[in-house]
Amino acid sequence: MIGNGLEAGYAEIGGSLAFVEAAGAGVPVLCLHTAGQSGVQWRGVTAPLAQRGYRVVVPDLPGHGRSEPAPGGPVTDLGDYAAWCVELIDRLGLERPFVVGCSIGGKIALDIAVRIGDRLSGVVAMAADAWTGGRPSVRGLRRELADVAAPSRTDRTHLGTLAVVGRSVPPERAELIATMHRREDPAVSTSDLIGWATHDLREALPGIACPAYLVVGADDLWLDPDAVRWAAARIPGARATVLEGIGHYPMEEIVDFAPVLDGWLQELTTVPAGVR
Repeated sequence: MIGNGLEAGYAEIGGSLAFVEAAGAGVPVLCLHTAGQSGVQWRGVTAPLAQRGYRVVVPDLPGHGRSEPAPGGPVTDLGDYAAWCVELIDRLGLERPFVVGCSIGGKIALDIAVRIGDRLSGVVAMAADAWTGGRPSVRGLRRELADVAAPSRTDRTHLGTLAVVGRSVPPERAELIATMHRREDPAVSTSDLIGWATHDLREALPGIACPAYLVVGADDLWLDPDAVRWAAARIPGARATVLEGIGHYPMEEIVDFAPVLDGWLQELTTVPAGVR
């Protein structure tokens, strides 16, 4: 155990060691990070959310952060991550958890709900829709995999992050977010984005059997709020909300995010699945 009641350790999931951080007691909340990143994105949320009565669990997906690579190398199918998360839920004995994710983490959260929605308390999918229409270009992303060591790749990550942070975020906080994001492994993040561009949940959404909340930032240049609303309308009982002044990373952009997320989770507990 480390400061603020945080626990950290490794568990064997999917044939390799996964790094997992946890804190608190109560209803479990599994928090999933974005493409190429790690659980560090939740560093400002884990302890405050745990203090609100949750068991907060934050893994690094395979090949990210301090987790070992997936046995087959970088993952290009978000369904593989979803299956990995289901195994993690079983391995840790999480009973009726909430699953919260952002970007690819949001899509993975929806995929988990498709697979085991009847075992979840609910999902919050941020910065995610059901289908990106093949954007970004998968062909272009595969070309990047052949030259991921180019020095400009890190700069593109930095500038690309700044471009999708919301206008309400102070410049110094936006710069911190972008600087932290520079740490990603280009081969892993590019593979993640291939998964993002090719993962199609449109036909599966009506089968989700748990409450769902879809969240999109008004300043998120990578998503169309109408596409997010469309996805929410396909899920029985789902809600959708647009965050003014926020971009692609709500849990990093909103300074005091834990009470915001707590509010969404509380709302999910008041809406039975299948009721609009």
